[in-house]
Amino acid sequence: MTKAREVLVIGGNRYFGKRLITRLLAAGDRVTVLNRGSLAPPPGAEHLVADRAGEGALVAALGTRTFDVVVDQVCYSPRHAGIARRVFTGRTGRYLMTSTVEVYEQEDTDALVPESTVDPRTVAVDLELPWDDAEFIERNYGEGKRQAEAVFTAAGPELPFASVRLAHVLGGDDDFTGRLAHYADRIRTGAPILVPPLPRPATYIHVEEVADFLFWAVGQEFTGPVNAASHGKLGVRELCAEVAAQIPGGKLVFEETESGEVSPFAFRRSYPMDNSRAAGLGFGFDHARLWLPKAIAETLGKDN
Repeated sequence: MTKAREVLVIGGNRYFGKRLITRLLAAGDRVTVLNRGSLAPPPGAEHLVADRAGEGALVAALGTRTFDVVVDQVCYSPRHAGIARRVFTGRTGRYLMTSTVEVYEQEDTDALVPESTVDPRTVAVDLELPWDDAEFIERNYGEGKRQAEAVFTAAGPELPFASVRLAHVLGGDDDFTGRLAHYADRIRTGAPILVPPLPRPATYIHVEEVADFLFWAVGQEFTGPVNAASHGKLGVRELCAEVAAQIPGGKLVFEETESGEVSPFAFRRSYPMDNSRAAGLGFGFDHARLWLPKAIAETLGKDN
């Protein structure tokens, strides 16, 4: 019989995070969820309340606990990473951080981008930036993730570390981002959807596939960054056409803008992710076009 794993999930107790926790519990793992207390975890998981940005509070909440794996869903800055590195070195067998496609935001290519394009070992860390400012973190989301990966990577073998760089996530009736709802509202009313003259494609992943991937990754031993993206690229016009197909009587109108604000997923730059490392490690992704109609139906179902 396989030994139950001790897994700590930091934050992320909604959307794909709650799906991961449910999968871990179903597999017989002992799951502890640590957050600020805003959301209780699914039944069966232990709940610890602390702000992960406060080192003393984090140490007090954890006590003497040790873990086989820590899954960090809310690490947004090198300061967060530094605290976690000090607290968890020596008390976990492996540290798994959810990162983002936005680490590649300085790229601009239609070629699939591999993990080596952003090597955390070469990323400069600047702890003097205002990482305690929530608005600064939001504006510098990709940079915060890059520097967080760098801090963890520098720990070396004392804290085995892997980062999962997630593509843009779609699907689920609990999608809180409002991005597909934005398109649905404009298509229903015939309002124009603002796009650049040459919108660039991107890679995506379904919310259930994210949870499947993270669950699989918990049981692996790889370290370093790994891209998690479904096969294939999607453009904003293709995505909107699929939304329109599920709204009877809707009208799809695009309006081009050279420099103004554009709609969600109407990208001026392109940096689609190469998922071959994950595939080589043994995870099989779906093609985005296969699950896209389902993802849109899930997200818009409550409105149709």
